[in-house]
Amino acid sequence: MKKPNSMAALEDVKIAALIREARQLLQLSQVELTSKIGVSFQSVNRWENGRNRPISLALQQIERLLHEMGKPGENLLAKYFRNQD
Repeated sequence: MKKPNSMAALEDVKIAALIREARQLLQLSQVELTSKIGVSFQSVNRWENGRNRPISLALQQIERLLHEMGKPGENLLAKYFRNQD
């Protein structure tokens, strides 16, 4: 698993894109994602639109969901983190 702060190092624009792509890859609506990670619909909507930044716990939960997917989730993480380490 990546370092817990690895997602926090991303720019806000990249975070918004990553969250949107992760949700779509997981085949979840914004409402369904909120129930999986324990946040409000408004939070996910604001994250995806770049108006707010998720707290590190929410980012870790999204990262965990992607890791649980296996190769597709790992590939998405690699897309955003190949130059982070």
